Amino acid sequence: MQDRLLFIISPPRSGSTLLQRLLGSHSEVFTHPEPHLITPLAYLGYHDTVDKAPYDHINAAEAIRLFVSGLPHGEQDYLDAVRAYSDTMYERMLATSGRKMFLDKTPAYALVLDFLQKLYPHAKYIVLTRHPLAVMSSFANSFFEGDWQRAHEFNPVAERYVPAMSRFMREKKVPQIQVSYEKLVADPEPELARMFEFLGLPHQPEAVEYGKRFDAKKGMGDPITVNQHDRPVTDSVHKWANELAADDGKRALAERIIEDLDPADLALWGYPKEHVFDALTEVNGEKPKKRAINAYTIQRRIMLALKKDIHTRPHGELIRKVRYYCDVLLRD
Repeated sequence: MQDRLLFIISPPRSGSTLLQRLLGSHSEVFTHPEPHLITPLAYLGYHDTVDKAPYDHINAAEAIRLFVSGLPHGEQDYLDAVRAYSDTMYERMLATSGRKMFLDKTPAYALVLDFLQKLYPHAKYIVLTRHPLAVMSSFANSFFEGDWQRAHEFNPVAERYVPAMSRFMREKKVPQIQVSYEKLVADPEPELARMFEFLGLPHQPEAVEYGKRFDAKKGMGDPITVNQHDRPVTDSVHKWANELAADDGKRALAERIIEDLDPADLALWGYPKEHVFDALTEVNGEKPKKRAINAYTIQRRIMLALKKDIHTRPHGELIRKVRYYCDVLLRD
């Protein structure tokens, strides 16, 4: 599968679903909602381990390392075995399409890149970068009702993804190409042509009309906006700047986020530190429009309301009791 695999490497909320649909509109590319095949494999214990598991993961990690040390080719034999699993899954899914390449778009892979490039050193990688504060803004507005502080406490996306992806781009151990979200939405045709050339695929300029060509499957991490257009639009490029111009608290947090990032990494992403806030001079400070109410936003609001202080509120105890009885009922 190595020559038939393509990975999009990106943070969450960076336009990766848009890019997935553009590429998946090519007649030789097949894709599927985020499969998360690689992430669990990275934490089996040999390369890395989880913090908690329903088995003794500490002993398991030591045991697998000891076992692998006795294999004829050590780590390479282990990688071959793990790859046999993922190859089977990718290959059989791809076989349902009759197409040439399988595209896996799972943002969490950006945090297990050392493992991924060992597993698939000959696959193709498209690295999607977006202004780090735009990523933070989209993350907060998609999942935390626009509350940057809560979103940042839950997951400091910029501080996690920018360094990890920068090291990957800098080392260039695998075939890769970098794509800027802002350039992609502003002028998608040449960016698509560049990516298709990198993938060794014939250029199909009509793929830019993804809304007319891509058969979208509903995925867990794909909220809404990408479904509202037939081709890339620039509506969201400077939304983050409007937010910061209208809210001093968000601006202060944004400045702390940028201060924590390596200037060399920011420059590699295409957003030099001295110009990170330039877009603020181009906006009028209007508050972003409220998001439309739909099934997804209602679900998120209910989940956030229930999750808040769940361990100290009465419904938390009720949920624990329900979970206990469910575990008893489902036990073998």
